[in-house]
Amino acid sequence: MRPHAAISTTKYDARMAKLRCAWATKEEMWIYHDREWGVPVHDDRKHFEFLVLEGAQAGLSWSTILNRREGYRRAFASFDPEKVARFTPKTIEKLLADPGIIRNRQKVESAVSNARAFLDVVEEIGSFDDFIWSFVGGKPIVNRWKTSKQIPATSRESDALAAEMKKRGFKFAGSTIMYAHLQAAGLINDHLVSCWRWKEVATASRQRSRQSR
Repeated sequence: MRPHAAISTTKYDARMAKLRCAWATKEEMWIYHDREWGVPVHDDRKHFEFLVLEGAQAGLSWSTILNRREGYRRAFASFDPEKVARFTPKTIEKLLADPGIIRNRQKVESAVSNARAFLDVVEEIGSFDDFIWSFVGGKPIVNRWKTSKQIPATSRESDALAAEMKKRGFKFAGSTIMYAHLQAAGLINDHLVSCWRWKEVATASRQRSRQSR
């Protein structure tokens, strides 16, 4: 997934001058790129947040979702899957009138049904985190792309993950969306090697892997 929340970047430190991935061209994307994108996630609620936002993005530009992150946080109970799973048809109708989110019935309903599927995974496996990390062997895949054109839209791992997600009843979770999730949640390091974050994310990932052994 490409960037999240619209955050003011006025006087955003010396990192402004550093080389970033080609997609991080606007100031509103810098903080997300520099602090979140590609950092390994091991928190189930964070995974659920990404699933909601990535599903909402389908067919739209990321900047459209970027400007609504806080609206989604408010509307979807701070991305608590247990609370979202209990949303009623009446709650969904209220959400469809909320200008802070994308008012698309299929996307809103899928976020609710995905919360239920998400909890089913947690009940069966113990955590969604354990489930999703199993698709990359428990440690980040570190790519070494030199240009954005080299970065694929899907991978063998995202294909397998999407197929399993579909079998478990998830919607708006195809291979392209799941590849974006793998990137955003740090299961795949797709920062360009020329980006100042590539080495930092790769180093942090290796250290975390050693600590978990």
